[in-house]
Amino acid sequence: MALYLGVMSGTSLDGLDIALIEQHEQPRLLATHYIPMPVDLRQDLLELCASGPDEIARAALAENRWATLAAQGIEHLLAGQGLAPAAIRAIGSHGQTIRHEPARGFTVQIGNPALLAELTGICVVGDFRRRDVAAGGQGAPLVPAFHEALFGHLGQRLAVLNVGGFSNLSLIARDTPVHGFDCGPGNVLLDAWIERKRGQPFDADGAWAASGVVQADLLNTLLGDPFFAGSGPKSTGREVFNLAWLDSHLGALPGYRDEDVQATLLELTARSIIDSLRQAQQGTEALLVCGGGARNAALMARLAQLLPGAQVSSTAAQGIDADWVEAMAFAWLAHCCLEGIPANRPSVTAAKGLRVLGAIYPA
Repeated sequence: MALYLGVMSGTSLDGLDIALIEQHEQPRLLATHYIPMPVDLRQDLLELCASGPDEIARAALAENRWATLAAQGIEHLLAGQGLAPAAIRAIGSHGQTIRHEPARGFTVQIGNPALLAELTGICVVGDFRRRDVAAGGQGAPLVPAFHEALFGHLGQRLAVLNVGGFSNLSLIARDTPVHGFDCGPGNVLLDAWIERKRGQPFDADGAWAASGVVQADLLNTLLGDPFFAGSGPKSTGREVFNLAWLDSHLGALPGYRDEDVQATLLELTARSIIDSLRQAQQGTEALLVCGGGARNAALMARLAQLLPGAQVSSTAAQGIDADWVEAMAFAWLAHCCLEGIPANRPSVTAAKGLRVLGAIYPA
């Protein structure tokens, strides 16, 4: 039995999730802490997702700030639990993805795990994705093996959906290797559009989207992107789906009300998920949703409408808070690395084989 911390900062860039787990036969969530992303750091990280001047130095400075923020959050969580750093076997740190282009042979997550180890006095495991890419894989998603560890005992024909900035599915069925892939944009376009038009960071409960009307011609144009035609293994990121991508499609069509665009973007998220799920796994009995999208009531309702006959619920229905599944996953990935347990799945990423993931930075 050992204690691990997981630190996750996703493509939504809203903040850092820190989860403390106890790893025994199954991981158990003990405590959590959330740190909102400082506005200036968020802007720096967003700008690093595209080429720009002096980006090597800018990335180095940004990752030092990210690591310092994570260390402060870890100190706060441990103090609240009455734990010393020596009680933690390792931190699994995802870092912040600034580029993800596996077709070109690379993925980049920054977060300076060496500095994080120095600041916390705890062993850090980071850089989880590059070994899978080096083995010919997509490097993403990495959570299906963890989803299988958490929910495989349910014995159902199950899908686990994570909706963060982007959405990904894990497909779990009896006597079948776990399968999974990225579906497309989750919250990334929804958040970007409402921020541009209303100055709000996200669409609470999908209320603004629910006030609009889905525009079929715009939806069909967006779904025509080649990414949606391919089946897994596949992964994506801000390099593909961003406001410039949306603007390029809007410019070729008549003007729409802002809320109608938001409604159409929500439908794009829901349709891309359910269309790919139906193609990859027939007869899904349950869809468990985690990530920020699980708190979007309009999205959850639409997923249930598009998948009749299946039970659609948050992972909270199985006792796992939807907000903390990914942070837990990277704590578990640290455990796998230290134990020499392969944690990628070739059926998910198309890597040449099973690989132990992560680089170790001792305390």
